[in-house]
Amino acid sequence: MNCFNLGFLSSHSGSNVQAIVDASKNGLICSVPKTIISNNSNAFVLERGKIEEIPSFHISSKNFDDENQLDNALISKFEENNVNLIILAGYMKKIGSKFISHYKNRILNIHPALLPKYGGEGMFGSNVHKAVYSNNEIESGATIHLVDGEYDNGKILNQMKVTLNNDETPETIAAKVLKIEHLLYYSTIKKIEIGEIKLD
Repeated sequence: MNCFNLGFLSSHSGSNVQAIVDASKNGLICSVPKTIISNNSNAFVLERGKIEEIPSFHISSKNFDDENQLDNALISKFEENNVNLIILAGYMKKIGSKFISHYKNRILNIHPALLPKYGGEGMFGSNVHKAVYSNNEIESGATIHLVDGEYDNGKILNQMKVTLNNDETPETIAAKVLKIEHLLYYSTIKKIEIGEIKLD
């Protein structure tokens, strides 16, 4: 069993962070949340960190001259807490090349669609669900993938589908997908822990 020290990058509410924290507390996964970092000082995910007593920090690119300096700051903060698996949960900033290299094959992202469909630059949040809706898809879902240097391009690790009805809206699609995201993220971590999913 591989139990990881989890580091989170999140820009907003962090409901996926909470789902993973709860899974850890309830013994559904053996990995332990160690650090939360947000690029948004007003993100509720930082409040979640306080409530759960997880070290939480605001680190913004605005405070650094270049991507390299930002990457160094993120790496330093995660290393302080011995983080060895990075979880992106609605992190609205492209990950720097140095950070990706440092945590090669150890950065997971969740995407609210069935990749490779509806991925790539600009395909995030409501944009994804609007595109799915516009194309009258009969299913959507969520994908966990490894992060590389291109948007939504890394190796797909796990997916979960939802069936869409004729009366869906982008908002109802988003709600359906978010519901399975919470289950998919921690169950994927579990599969990595027991070796069912290989990162390398």
